[in-house]
Amino acid sequence: MTATVQPPLADRLRPKNLTEFIGQAHLVGNHQPLNLVVKTKQLHSMIFWGPPGCGKTTLARILARSVQANFVFLSAVSAGKGDIKEIIEQTKTLFGKQQTVLFLDEIHRFNKAQQDYLLPFVETGRLILIGATTENPSFTVISPLLSRCQVFVLESLAKKDLLKVLKRGLRHLRGERSSHLGGEAQDFLIEFSNGDARQLLNLLEATHRLYRKITVANLTNALQSKWLRYDRKGDEHFDTISALIKSMRASDPDAALYYLARMVAAGDDPLFIARRMVVFASEDVGMAQPTALVVANEVFNACKIIGYPECQENLAHGVVYLALAKKDRSAYDAYMSALGDVKKYGNQPIPLSIRNPVTKLMKNMGYGQGYEKYPNISLLPDRLKNKKYYLKQ
Repeated sequence: MTATVQPPLADRLRPKNLTEFIGQAHLVGNHQPLNLVVKTKQLHSMIFWGPPGCGKTTLARILARSVQANFVFLSAVSAGKGDIKEIIEQTKTLFGKQQTVLFLDEIHRFNKAQQDYLLPFVETGRLILIGATTENPSFTVISPLLSRCQVFVLESLAKKDLLKVLKRGLRHLRGERSSHLGGEAQDFLIEFSNGDARQLLNLLEATHRLYRKITVANLTNALQSKWLRYDRKGDEHFDTISALIKSMRASDPDAALYYLARMVAAGDDPLFIARRMVVFASEDVGMAQPTALVVANEVFNACKIIGYPECQENLAHGVVYLALAKKDRSAYDAYMSALGDVKKYGNQPIPLSIRNPVTKLMKNMGYGQGYEKYPNISLLPDRLKNKKYYLKQ
């Protein structure tokens, strides 16, 4: 007898409306923007930026359902311009009668030409675009498209939200009467999920399927099972790159090489790994060993030119170098501190002495007067005169 195949627990529990939705209160709570979109039925193009498992896809479906729109799901990992053309053709009979919502998962994977192609259809309202990304859209979405979309930042789920998700999952698997879970197993699931509801439900379902009883031992065993294989397009991808970065930060080359090997063996994008190494070189190694940025850039270029399988050797070279390098986050911390003041105080007036006197009027206003190449005074705006951002380690 053939076993019945059913969707994963995370899909079976997917909320149908905002009342069922858990988390993101700053977006879906009373009088918050997405709540108002549902109430007013005024749907517009937007981008959801947030970590895996925080509800991006679910929110898109809820919004589309609220206006009875035609909902189309595409993953930018596998989709291309041809898929968009096909969707546009399908909307010809619907335009003016029913809105079409295109949910484009991992929109950051669409190149400039693909994003350019979307632009006129978004601009005319032929498509309501809801893009989802785990990466900063300022760097991965072209400016014209970004300017036509409202960006909403989603957050990892808090512990109280994950507990609600866990309770709902248990109730579904076991029934109302047996939805309680022991404290240790509960804490294990919450810690493992790292703010990701889908991760939590996947492990819960795998353990229940294999052992029925949810204990720490069974949860640990389930993690090694075939039910939770590495998916280079999914959650494990983000967990493993996180482990790689943290291992290099801890100056542990052995752990770093292990996590690198896992990503390479799974066929993960070598440029993604190398790009994170370039960021790490400035963020974590920084001023302690400035040549780290040169090495990381060369690893990235080697991966770009050579590709798999040979570039795995370049990645290993770079990972060991960065793991063993001295660490100094002073430049990164200094910049973040300065950025915090920019956000807090806005654009403070630049001292006249270091303004550029391009015109005669500017010179008469004092631009550039008293300028010295090597002054012994702070050149910060008056409000921030005594600030020290860079603290040498």
